[in-house]
Amino acid sequence: MSSHEQLKAKIIQKAWEDEAFKNQLLANPKAALKESFGITLPGDFTVKAVEETSTDFVLVIPANPAKVLVPAGVVALTW
Repeated sequence: MSSHEQLKAKIIQKAWEDEAFKNQLLANPKAALKESFGITLPGDFTVKAVEETSTDFVLVIPANPAKVLVPAGVVALTW
């Protein structure tokens, strides 16, 4: 499991265990990540948190790697 996947798993686990964190994550994801995990994201990044239910399923379509421009010298973006 990559460090990105491990972090995602920790965030989800905390949301399951801490209702206040989950509510803040849904309302203001950047603030929730900063307060609980010390993660500061650049101002031009948008973060959306949604909660699946038994009747709502969220399907995320990632950016097409063939259409994503990566500036020269940038190896990878991690948060």
